[in-house]
Amino acid sequence: MDSYKVKILETFNVTHDVKCFRVEKPEGYEFVPGQATDVSLPMPGFESELRPFTFTGLAEKPFLEFTIKRYPDHKGVTDHLHNLKADDEILIHDAWGAINYKGPGYFIAGGAGVTPFIAILRDLFKKNQLASNKLFFSNKTSADIIYAEELKKMLSGNASFILSREDSEGFHHGRIDRKFLQDEIKDFKKHFYVCGPDAMVSEISTFLKEMGADEESVVFEK
Repeated sequence: MDSYKVKILETFNVTHDVKCFRVEKPEGYEFVPGQATDVSLPMPGFESELRPFTFTGLAEKPFLEFTIKRYPDHKGVTDHLHNLKADDEILIHDAWGAINYKGPGYFIAGGAGVTPFIAILRDLFKKNQLASNKLFFSNKTSADIIYAEELKKMLSGNASFILSREDSEGFHHGRIDRKFLQDEIKDFKKHFYVCGPDAMVSEISTFLKEMGADEESVVFEK
């Protein structure tokens, strides 16, 4: 697998613990919305510490973009990444990934699990093909919602935000569980795109199949 050392062009905060990184794009480098790459740091002890991060920018942009949540308790790659700034370097590899757009449906995300969907939704919005899709996005609090305003703008009434630890007007309070899916999903013949913590993905995928979704229509990272 090829690796590329790329320079960070800019960073900016998205939420209190999520940051956007825009980096150089190697000549000829390509990816499909929904794909990811393995990232490592060119510093002692971290060169072989590969972490998968999804591209969140549009494929035609002259830079690559990642939107990365920091996990400071781990004292690992994301913690070091968040300390980097413009002109620092990271290592990326070839693009890979199993989450790709197959047709209109429901995007179901938990926390940073929304990142594989960002480039897909941005691409569909640019092509004016987003209207038949809906997003269910679960977070602990409203402060944790990644790109909240952009998602509202792109999806309009088709963006539903669920908060597990905050009960606020305009948000659904609770979890994306079986009852939520039964209440909110009107067409189980559509595609389902699921990404988030492993336990959430497994549980929701099981619910969807039990409620009539075709196994081939449920797309998640394997």
